[in-house]
Formats: sequence, structure tokens, C-alpha cells
Amino acid sequence: MNNLAMVAFWTGAIWVAYTYAGYPLLLWLMGFFRRVNVASRDDYRPMVSVLIAARNEEQDIGWKIAETLAWDYPSERLEVLVGSDASDDATDEIVTNIRDPRVKLVRMPQRGGKARVLNRLAQLAQGQILFFTDANAHIAPHCLARMVRHLADPRVGCVTGGTRPLAGGEQAIGSGASAFLSFETIFYRLESRLGSVLACDGAIFCIRRSLYAPVSPELANDLELPLRIHDAGFWILHEPEAIVREGDTNSPREEFARRRRICAQGMLAMWRLRATLRGRRGWQFFSHKLLRYLTLAPLVLVLFSAVVLRREPLFAAVLIVQAVFYGAAVYGFASTFLHWKSGKLVAAPFYIVFGSIGAIAGIVDACRGRRFDVWEMPALSRGRQAGVPSSSVPK
Repeated sequence: MNNLAMVAFWTGAIWVAYTYAGYPLLLWLMGFFRRVNVASRDDYRPMVSVLIAARNEEQDIGWKIAETLAWDYPSERLEVLVGSDASDDATDEIVTNIRDPRVKLVRMPQRGGKARVLNRLAQLAQGQILFFTDANAHIAPHCLARMVRHLADPRVGCVTGGTRPLAGGEQAIGSGASAFLSFETIFYRLESRLGSVLACDGAIFCIRRSLYAPVSPELANDLELPLRIHDAGFWILHEPEAIVREGDTNSPREEFARRRRICAQGMLAMWRLRATLRGRRGWQFFSHKLLRYLTLAPLVLVLFSAVVLRREPLFAAVLIVQAVFYGAAVYGFASTFLHWKSGKLVAAPFYIVFGSIGAIAGIVDACRGRRFDVWEMPALSRGRQAGVPSSSVPK
């Protein structure tokens, strides 16, 4: 029994260590030997089409368009296409009342989900570059120019930014998400050195229009597009100065549903796009996505094996550390319902455990055939409750 427990413990420990430390370390080392040299140009200003898929976004779509039109980019080289996914609130009215020829509303007669909206907008786009963003995403004026400059190099097919939470950081969900996103940025930067960012940030990324192919309604476009574009021989980069700020939800139910959907779509993508996951890209998906989706498995292995081996000093110490870890996770869970403030030292364990359970649920969904072509947005990540200031709609 002890031998089996020992094997289980070290399997789980090495799994976690590799996923969160070993993989980024290997990326860092590879960057010294395979780093790409990008011929960026700060004066490169192609025509850009901003694509926004919107479903009942009346709380945010006005200020979103106002911010977008105010970006530090030549006005004649920017268009904003808003696809209303059969919205039944004031979203369409707000967009149509904006008196600017650069803004166009495209209404879908029946709700079909984000991917179908983006496919329609991409058909109508006039720009050389397609820029994808969300209705609740605050993007600073300089970000677009900083991103498209890399596309002056014909070897670059896609550039992504990164997310920072706008609000909600004092409670466990928001604080945990903030810590997770900061950690994810490390992966972006290390993969970018190789020209091989695995997945984009759905709220801020751009691609060459010539590389766009209709995306599957059942997959995440910010994973499918970079996988296909890199497979076509183009580099995928991360621009560290391109930061998007979005409101976070403090609802465990909403965050669980989000993690579940993301992982279900990721597992489905692994199967459907397996032809793109050759060599290094396959290793990246396995290390960056699959092992992380399955984090609950090594956590359970380490916990139960430490219980069995607790008579030995090393494993007794490990058990104490785990007791603190899971105690913090329980505290974080309680704080989300009692609205207590929660720092990252408490929120991170909660978010890891909570997200890992959501990931397993998503894997089960994918295996059972459940698909997420249509889903509900996290309501608490929208509008003033997410910390978004009210903004006037441009006339």
C-alpha cells in the first residue's frame, strides 16, 4: 500500500510542478535558441475592422463604441461592426443612434451564438486586419497601434493582448481571477518569444483578414483561430502593452459556468483540431491546456497519498501544507457568499480548486456531447455592478 501511495504522491507532485513551473521554465530556455525576430513597424497603419458580437449589451455597448472610436488610430482606417445576436433589449437602438459612418450594426434575426455572429461580421468587414473584442472590454487608445505594428512583418498572422480585471478584486472570485490572469500573462510572453502563442485573449486580439476562415459555433474562436493560423505557417505573438480591462463576476455560479464552458470547448477543440497539434504545438496544448484542465487529478493523488504516508515526517509536513491550502480554499468559498474581502493568498487556492472542479465538469460535458454554441454571459461582469463608469454615447 505504501509503495502505491508513494508512486501516486510523486506522480501528482511532478504533474503539478511541471504544469505550473516546469513548462514555463522549458519555454524560457527554448527562447534562447528559437526566438523569433519580428520586423515590426511603428508607422504601419492598415485598415482595421473591429468586430463586436453583442447579445443584450445595453449597459456597455454605448461606452464601448465611444472608446473604440477614440482610439489613437487614423479615423479613416477604422470601422466598427457590431453584430447583435437577436438582442431583445436596447442594444440595437443604442448602436443605430450613433451618428458615425464608421459604425455599422448587423442584426442576426435568430440567436445563433458568438461564432455565427463573428462569421457574419467577417464577411462584411472591409479591413485588412480583423480586431476581436468584447462589449464590456476597456481598451486603452494606444493598444491597437501597438498590436498591428507587428503585422507589418508578413510572417506574423495574429497578435493578442492580455486581460486585467477592472473590478471585483477584493473577493475570492475576482482576486483569484486576477492572480490567474497575471500568471497566464507569463505563458503568453514566453510562448510569444517562439512566435507560438497557443491561445489568444478573446477580448483583445487581431488577425489578418486573409487568414480568417469561418469558425465553428461549438469552439472558442480565440483558440480555434490561432491554432489554424499557426498551422498555416504564421507566427502568433503577444503584445505586452496591449491590456484590456474587463469587469469580473463575483458570482461562483457564473464563474463555474464560465470555466466549465471554456474547458468543454477546449477539449472539443483538441479532438477536432488534432491535425494542427503536431510537434511543438501538441506539446504546448498538452502542457498549457490539457494538464491544467486535469489539475484536480494530481491534487487528489497528492492529498490521499499524503494521508496514507502521514507517519513519515516529509508527508506529515506535506499534509499540514495541504490542510492550510484547502482551508484557504474553503475560506475563499465562504467569502464569496458572505461578501468578505479576500486577498490573493486566500483567493488563489480557492480559484485553483474551484476552477479545477469546473474544468472536470467541462471535460465530462465534452465527452457526453454537450455543446456550447450559445451561452449566457456573466451578468455581474456587465454594467455598473462590474465597476464600469457610465459613458456618453457619441453623436
